[in-house]
Amino acid sequence: MNSIRRRLMLLIFAALWLAPASAWAAGNEIAWDRYGVGHVYAKSTADMFFGYGWAQTKSHGDALLKLYAEARGRAAEIWGQPEEQNDRWMAINGVPDRTRDWLAKQSPEFRGYLTAFARGINAYAAAHPEALSPQARKVLPVSAADVVGHSLRLFQYVYLAPPTLIDHLPAPAEEPNEPQGSNGWAIAPSRSASGHAMLLMNPHLPWPTGWSTYYEIQLTAPGIDLYGASQIGLPVLRFCFSDYLGFTQTVNYPNNVTLYRITTAPGGYLFDGRVLPFKVEHRAIKVLQTDGSLKVEPIEVRSTVHGPVVAEAGGAPVAMRVAGLDRPLALEQYWKMATAHDFAGYEAAQRMQQVPSFNVIYADRDGHIQYLLNGLVPKKQGRDLKYWSGLVPGDRSDTLWTSYLSYDELPKATDPKGGAAQNSNDPPWDAAWPATQDPKPYANQIASETVSLRMARGVRMLSETPKISVDALMQMKWSDRSELADRVLPDLIEATQLYGTDLAKQAAGVLAAWDRTTLADSRGALLFLDWADRKGAVSGYSPAGWARPYDLTRPLTTPSGLADPKAAAAALDAAAKDMLATTGALDTAWSKVMRIKTDGQDLPASGGPGRLGVFDVIDFAPPATDGARTANFGDSYIAIVSFDRPSRAKVLMTYSNASQPGSPHTADQAALLAKHQFRDAWRTRAEVQSNLESTDRY
Repeated sequence: MNSIRRRLMLLIFAALWLAPASAWAAGNEIAWDRYGVGHVYAKSTADMFFGYGWAQTKSHGDALLKLYAEARGRAAEIWGQPEEQNDRWMAINGVPDRTRDWLAKQSPEFRGYLTAFARGINAYAAAHPEALSPQARKVLPVSAADVVGHSLRLFQYVYLAPPTLIDHLPAPAEEPNEPQGSNGWAIAPSRSASGHAMLLMNPHLPWPTGWSTYYEIQLTAPGIDLYGASQIGLPVLRFCFSDYLGFTQTVNYPNNVTLYRITTAPGGYLFDGRVLPFKVEHRAIKVLQTDGSLKVEPIEVRSTVHGPVVAEAGGAPVAMRVAGLDRPLALEQYWKMATAHDFAGYEAAQRMQQVPSFNVIYADRDGHIQYLLNGLVPKKQGRDLKYWSGLVPGDRSDTLWTSYLSYDELPKATDPKGGAAQNSNDPPWDAAWPATQDPKPYANQIASETVSLRMARGVRMLSETPKISVDALMQMKWSDRSELADRVLPDLIEATQLYGTDLAKQAAGVLAAWDRTTLADSRGALLFLDWADRKGAVSGYSPAGWARPYDLTRPLTTPSGLADPKAAAAALDAAAKDMLATTGALDTAWSKVMRIKTDGQDLPASGGPGRLGVFDVIDFAPPATDGARTANFGDSYIAIVSFDRPSRAKVLMTYSNASQPGSPHTADQAALLAKHQFRDAWRTRAEVQSNLESTDRY
């Protein structure tokens, strides 16, 4: 009976989502190369989107469909209690309702492309139901609304306002966390050894499969040939190049989520001396129980003029205002950015201002480069950034922002005289160093002096290399030298000689002999990381503990010095004791502990946490029972693009290009990462055919 029902479901599925068959032109295909990268060759743009949906589902179907269920706020119905927090957050913020509104506001042409992408997902699922998990199949069929809803959840409620945002009320933690990273560089022809502009794409995000997972693809149709990557579930490329131009992104923090402390009064809440009623809505989520039943959990949502009430602090409601909820066209903006043919067309797409965050670094074949602090930066009335980052009084209208900086008002560096633009999640002021931008006009909007020694390491490498070749750019990308060590080791060794124990002095000797890198065979890096993470030490992401604070006009020499040498020496003694207890030696090699473990492979890791001022960012999970720490964050999709005619690129997907069980491409690039090796981006038909693994036709 179940078999008959399943066949009937598939027939209905096909009738609803695949008919008429003539909608998809004969001759469309996806050529799969030997690293599991799909090359979509389509007869029309709609057919190309269809093929992209098919390809993503083949490579990451289970993860993709779970993401769509999460955006619906219905993942707990299928996966149970672990998804309850997400579904509750979607309900409180009205994501399903807003998704329907956003879909209706898409242009008819682009809505058709979104529908084609969803149909490609459904078509693969109908043709290969056995390839998907039983839970994933319960999400089917999907529609264009799921595609839009996923982008809304990702951009607004994962990047900007995740549910964990309210875990630390009433104020943010004082010490900065390791930022969700990325490096992005644009090199102008004046700095390029070949005379062609170049672009470094180097996002850093968590490695476990989910919202952060990148997917590499080539998309071709008449007049279109795009190559790059995006997070699974998205129908457009966020890291992209063509023969005309390319762009990459890094996470930024434009302070575009505000939490308001609401003052209640009989009948509602106070606002400009009046009592306004809360808007009250009743919603519900369903949670799968261990016995297979569904538990319905009602949710009462109260909203103010600021947004929904998301928490309480000191007995008072806290309402949240999130930027961009009135900007439904982020996906179309990315599409127009990618398909532009010159800087004017690209800039016209940027002026849409639909994407709520992310720095964008750009280069093109005409030699233009740009850094842009992209994002919806609220225009706020006075006060400072600390004020706006805390709990803001919600009882008056002068704290309620309603508009954003225009494209022309955003910090940017277009064709800088120095011939390079860079960002490593730092504020925009040093993007075109040695030229700097004045942060004063943005004092209540954008952080002005956030320490990033990873940025400083990048600026140092750029400043030391007047002419940069592709080979040199690849070497710079893999730089494992610790800028933090270069800044602090002489002072730490001196402090240890003055104040340290005998063990601390032995440790200082190890650090003095260390090559100051996090290469696999480096001895001293583990000890230095142990020290840097301790109270009394300093971090490449924190202003605390430095004798001379960060000065944005001197990124190569500040911050520097130890404010408390005695505490630093004591921290080294504690780190040395820990090293002996956990590894048995002070000079244990980096890769004895730091490993790349995936699908049965156990490989030595190079690279290190950004807080060490290392440009080649890899971070690691806490130690397992055997003492090993497994890489789980950092370098994700990497591309080095040279805008020759045609463009050429070196690429790597560090965790490989598929996650579906049984795929041969779930870990086939790990060895390249361990060796710091790139692949060629195969873009021509001849290159793809020479490296062909299989072909799907649709």
